[in-house]
Amino acid sequence: MSIFTPINQLKLTNVAIVRLKRNGKRFEIACYKNKVISWRNKAEKDIEEVLQTHSVFINVSKGQVAKKEDLIKAFGTHDVTEICKEILMKGDLQVSEKERASQIETMFREIATIVADKCVNPETKRPYTVSLIEKGMKDIHYSVKMNKNTKQQALDVIKQLKENMQLERAQMRLRLSLTGREGRKVKEMLCSKMAHVEKDEWDDGSLEIICLIDPGYLRLFDETVRSLTKGKGSVEVLNLKDVEEGDEKLT
Repeated sequence: MSIFTPINQLKLTNVAIVRLKRNGKRFEIACYKNKVISWRNKAEKDIEEVLQTHSVFINVSKGQVAKKEDLIKAFGTHDVTEICKEILMKGDLQVSEKERASQIETMFREIATIVADKCVNPETKRPYTVSLIEKGMKDIHYSVKMNKNTKQQALDVIKQLKENMQLERAQMRLRLSLTGREGRKVKEMLCSKMAHVEKDEWDDGSLEIICLIDPGYLRLFDETVRSLTKGKGSVEVLNLKDVEEGDEKLT
Protein backbone atom coordinates (compact mmCIF):
# COMPACT_ATOMS: atom_id res chain seq x y z
CA MET A 1 0.00 0.00 0.00
CA SER A 2 1.37 3.45 -0.96
CA ILE A 3 0.23 6.67 0.66
CA PHE A 4 0.92 10.08 -0.85
CA THR A 5 0.21 13.42 0.82
CA PRO A 6 1.15 16.96 -0.24
CA ILE A 7 4.01 17.08 2.27
CA ASN A 8 5.29 13.53 2.34
CA GLN A 9 5.29 10.18 0.65
CA LEU A 10 4.79 7.12 2.83
CA LYS A 11 4.86 3.50 1.82
CA LEU A 12 3.09 1.37 4.41
CA THR A 13 3.12 -2.43 4.43
CA ASN A 14 1.57 -5.01 6.75
CA VAL A 15 -0.88 -2.29 7.79
CA ALA A 16 -3.86 -2.61 10.10
CA ILE A 17 -6.38 0.24 10.04
CA VAL A 18 -8.31 1.33 13.15
CA ARG A 19 -11.34 3.51 12.37
CA LEU A 20 -13.45 5.74 14.61
CA LYS A 21 -16.48 7.75 13.48
CA ARG A 22 -17.02 11.06 15.26
CA ASN A 23 -19.27 14.02 14.37
CA GLY A 24 -20.25 12.44 11.08
CA LYS A 25 -16.63 12.03 9.95
CA ARG A 26 -14.38 8.99 10.00
CA PHE A 27 -10.87 9.10 11.38
CA GLU A 28 -8.30 6.37 10.78
CA ILE A 29 -4.83 5.47 11.99
CA ALA A 30 -2.36 3.05 10.41
CA CYS A 31 -1.00 0.43 12.82
CA TYR A 32 1.11 -2.71 12.73
CA LYS A 33 -0.88 -5.91 12.68
CA ASN A 34 -1.04 -7.78 15.99
CA LYS A 35 0.03 -4.65 17.89
CA VAL A 36 -3.48 -3.22 18.26
CA ILE A 37 -4.69 -6.11 20.42
CA SER A 38 -1.45 -6.01 22.42
CA TRP A 39 -2.04 -2.31 23.13
CA ARG A 40 -5.62 -2.92 24.20
CA ASN A 41 -4.52 -5.73 26.49
CA LYS A 42 -1.82 -3.41 27.90
CA ALA A 43 0.90 -5.86 26.84
CA GLU A 44 2.34 -3.13 24.61
CA LYS A 45 2.78 0.28 26.25
CA ASP A 46 4.87 2.15 23.66
CA ILE A 47 2.53 3.72 21.12
CA GLU A 48 5.45 4.17 18.71
CA GLU A 49 5.57 0.37 18.44
CA VAL A 50 1.90 0.33 17.45
CA LEU A 51 1.61 3.19 14.95
CA GLN A 52 3.08 2.89 11.47
CA THR A 53 2.95 6.65 11.12
CA HIS A 54 2.17 9.38 13.64
CA SER A 55 -0.77 10.77 11.67
CA VAL A 56 -4.57 10.77 11.77
CA PHE A 57 -6.24 10.16 8.41
CA ILE A 58 -9.74 10.40 7.03
CA ASN A 59 -8.69 7.67 4.59
CA VAL A 60 -5.49 5.70 5.13
CA SER A 61 -5.67 3.93 1.76
CA LYS A 62 -5.78 7.22 -0.13
CA GLY A 63 -3.33 8.98 2.14
CA GLN A 64 -5.83 11.69 3.09
CA VAL A 65 -4.70 13.28 6.36
CA ALA A 66 -7.37 14.76 8.65
CA LYS A 67 -7.48 18.54 8.91
CA LYS A 68 -6.47 20.21 12.16
CA GLU A 69 -9.83 21.96 12.53
CA ASP A 70 -11.70 18.65 12.08
CA LEU A 71 -9.57 17.03 14.81
CA ILE A 72 -10.27 19.87 17.24
CA LYS A 73 -14.01 19.77 16.49
CA ALA A 74 -14.22 15.99 16.92
CA PHE A 75 -11.76 15.39 19.77
CA GLY A 76 -11.42 18.78 21.45
CA THR A 77 -7.67 18.80 20.77
CA HIS A 78 -5.17 18.59 17.93
CA ASP A 79 -2.70 16.54 20.00
CA VAL A 80 -2.14 13.69 17.54
CA THR A 81 -0.75 11.30 20.18
CA GLU A 82 -3.80 11.65 22.43
CA ILE A 83 -6.16 11.32 19.46
CA CYS A 84 -4.35 8.19 18.27
CA LYS A 85 -4.69 6.67 21.76
CA GLU A 86 -8.43 7.34 21.77
CA ILE A 87 -8.88 5.86 18.31
CA LEU A 88 -6.82 2.83 19.36
CA MET A 89 -9.03 2.13 22.38
CA LYS A 90 -12.46 3.03 20.96
CA GLY A 91 -12.12 2.47 17.23
CA ASP A 92 -12.96 -0.56 15.13
CA LEU A 93 -10.07 -2.65 13.83
CA GLN A 94 -10.57 -3.19 10.11
CA VAL A 95 -9.75 -6.82 9.32
CA SER A 96 -10.97 -9.52 6.98
CA GLU A 97 -13.70 -11.89 8.15
CA LYS A 98 -11.17 -14.72 8.38
CA GLU A 99 -8.78 -12.59 10.48
CA ARG A 100 -11.62 -11.36 12.69
CA ALA A 101 -12.83 -14.92 13.33
CA SER A 102 -9.30 -15.99 14.26
CA GLN A 103 -8.83 -13.02 16.62
CA ILE A 104 -12.20 -13.62 18.28
CA GLU A 105 -11.34 -17.29 18.81
CA THR A 106 -7.97 -16.34 20.34
CA MET A 107 -9.51 -13.70 22.63
CA PHE A 108 -12.30 -16.09 23.66
CA ARG A 109 -9.67 -18.61 24.76
CA GLU A 110 -7.62 -15.94 26.57
CA ILE A 111 -10.70 -14.73 28.49
CA ALA A 112 -11.58 -18.29 29.51
CA THR A 113 -7.98 -18.89 30.64
CA ILE A 114 -8.02 -15.78 32.85
CA VAL A 115 -11.35 -16.78 34.42
CA ALA A 116 -10.14 -20.34 35.05
CA ASP A 117 -6.99 -18.98 36.69
CA LYS A 118 -8.87 -16.59 38.98
CA CYS A 119 -11.88 -18.67 40.02
CA VAL A 120 -12.90 -21.84 41.87
CA ASN A 121 -16.01 -23.80 42.75
CA PRO A 122 -16.93 -22.26 46.17
CA GLU A 123 -18.02 -25.64 47.58
CA THR A 124 -15.02 -27.74 46.58
CA LYS A 125 -12.43 -24.93 46.31
CA ARG A 126 -11.22 -26.61 43.15
CA PRO A 127 -10.41 -24.64 39.97
CA TYR A 128 -12.33 -25.12 36.75
CA THR A 129 -10.59 -26.23 33.57
CA VAL A 130 -10.38 -23.76 30.71
CA SER A 131 -12.61 -26.02 28.60
CA LEU A 132 -15.37 -25.94 31.26
CA ILE A 133 -15.19 -22.14 31.41
CA GLU A 134 -15.36 -22.00 27.60
CA LYS A 135 -18.46 -24.22 27.70
CA GLY A 136 -20.01 -21.92 30.29
CA MET A 137 -19.25 -18.87 28.12
CA LYS A 138 -20.91 -20.54 25.15
CA ASP A 139 -23.94 -21.46 27.26
CA ILE A 140 -24.48 -17.80 28.18
CA HIS A 141 -23.78 -16.82 24.55
CA TYR A 142 -20.91 -14.54 25.51
CA SER A 143 -19.82 -12.32 22.64
CA VAL A 144 -16.19 -11.18 22.55
CA LYS A 145 -15.68 -7.42 22.27
CA MET A 146 -12.75 -6.67 19.99
CA ASN A 147 -12.14 -3.17 21.38
CA LYS A 148 -12.07 -4.21 25.05
CA ASN A 149 -9.09 -5.92 26.69
CA THR A 150 -9.37 -9.54 27.81
CA LYS A 151 -8.84 -8.82 31.54
CA GLN A 152 -11.81 -6.45 31.63
CA GLN A 153 -13.92 -8.96 29.72
CA ALA A 154 -12.89 -11.75 32.09
CA LEU A 155 -14.35 -9.78 35.01
CA ASP A 156 -17.59 -9.34 33.04
CA VAL A 157 -17.66 -13.08 32.30
CA ILE A 158 -17.19 -13.94 35.99
CA LYS A 159 -20.24 -11.84 36.92
CA GLN A 160 -22.36 -13.49 34.22
CA LEU A 161 -21.21 -17.05 34.90
CA LYS A 162 -22.09 -16.70 38.60
CA GLU A 163 -25.75 -16.66 37.56
CA ASN A 164 -25.46 -20.06 35.88
CA MET A 165 -22.77 -22.01 37.71
CA GLN A 166 -21.09 -22.26 41.12
CA LEU A 167 -18.22 -19.85 40.68
CA GLU A 168 -16.33 -17.32 42.81
CA ARG A 169 -12.98 -15.58 42.84
CA ALA A 170 -10.32 -17.74 44.49
CA GLN A 171 -9.59 -16.20 47.88
CA MET A 172 -6.20 -14.94 48.98
CA ARG A 173 -4.66 -15.92 52.34
CA LEU A 174 -3.08 -13.04 54.32
CA ARG A 175 -1.21 -12.62 57.59
CA LEU A 176 -1.75 -9.31 59.38
CA SER A 177 0.83 -8.40 62.03
CA LEU A 178 -0.44 -5.55 64.23
CA THR A 179 0.31 -3.89 67.54
CA GLY A 180 -1.61 -2.28 70.41
CA ARG A 181 -4.63 -0.05 69.94
CA GLU A 182 -3.92 0.31 66.24
CA GLY A 183 -4.35 -3.43 65.89
CA ARG A 184 -7.84 -3.25 67.36
CA LYS A 185 -8.76 -0.36 65.04
CA VAL A 186 -7.51 -2.23 61.98
CA LYS A 187 -9.42 -5.35 62.97
CA GLU A 188 -12.64 -3.36 63.48
CA MET A 189 -12.31 -1.66 60.11
CA LEU A 190 -11.40 -4.74 58.07
CA CYS A 191 -13.20 -7.64 59.75
CA SER A 192 -16.26 -7.29 57.50
CA LYS A 193 -14.01 -7.80 54.46
CA MET A 194 -12.52 -11.04 55.80
CA ALA A 195 -14.26 -14.03 54.23
CA HIS A 196 -12.83 -16.37 56.87
CA VAL A 197 -10.51 -15.91 59.88
CA GLU A 198 -8.17 -18.84 60.50
CA LYS A 199 -6.16 -17.27 63.32
CA ASP A 200 -6.78 -14.31 65.64
CA GLU A 201 -4.28 -14.24 68.50
CA TRP A 202 -2.72 -11.68 70.80
CA ASP A 203 0.81 -12.30 72.05
CA ASP A 204 2.65 -9.79 74.28
CA GLY A 205 0.73 -6.79 72.90
CA SER A 206 0.90 -7.90 69.26
CA LEU A 207 -2.01 -9.20 67.20
CA GLU A 208 -1.63 -11.80 64.45
CA ILE A 209 -4.53 -12.47 62.09
CA ILE A 210 -4.53 -15.05 59.30
CA CYS A 211 -7.52 -14.67 57.04
CA LEU A 212 -8.96 -15.25 53.58
CA ILE A 213 -10.06 -12.29 51.47
CA ASP A 214 -11.26 -11.52 47.97
CA PRO A 215 -8.13 -10.47 45.98
CA GLY A 216 -9.85 -7.20 45.15
CA TYR A 217 -9.49 -6.12 48.78
CA LEU A 218 -5.70 -6.51 48.98
CA ARG A 219 -4.97 -2.83 48.31
CA LEU A 220 -7.55 -1.77 50.91
CA PHE A 221 -5.96 -4.04 53.54
CA ASP A 222 -2.44 -2.86 52.74
CA GLU A 223 -3.32 0.84 52.76
CA THR A 224 -5.41 0.57 55.93
CA VAL A 225 -2.69 -1.26 57.86
CA ARG A 226 0.07 1.11 56.73
CA SER A 227 -2.04 4.19 57.49
CA LEU A 228 -3.38 3.24 60.92
CA THR A 229 -0.17 1.67 62.21
CA LYS A 230 2.08 4.38 60.69
CA GLY A 231 4.16 1.70 59.01
CA LYS A 232 4.58 -0.48 62.11
CA GLY A 233 2.07 -3.13 61.01
CA SER A 234 2.43 -5.42 58.01
CA VAL A 235 0.41 -7.41 55.50
CA GLU A 236 1.92 -10.62 54.15
CA VAL A 237 0.45 -12.66 51.32
CA LEU A 238 0.69 -16.32 52.31
CA ASN A 239 -1.17 -17.77 49.32
CA LEU A 240 -2.30 -16.00 46.18
CA LYS A 241 -5.09 -18.55 45.73
CA ASP A 242 -6.73 -20.78 48.35
CA VAL A 243 -7.50 -23.82 46.20
CA GLU A 244 -7.69 -27.59 46.54
CA GLU A 245 -5.62 -29.88 44.34
CA GLY A 246 -7.25 -31.20 41.18
CA ASP A 247 -9.63 -29.71 38.63
CA GLU A 248 -13.37 -29.39 38.93
CA LYS A 249 -15.19 -32.00 36.86
CA LEU A 250 -18.37 -31.60 34.86
CA THR A 251 -21.16 -33.66 36.45
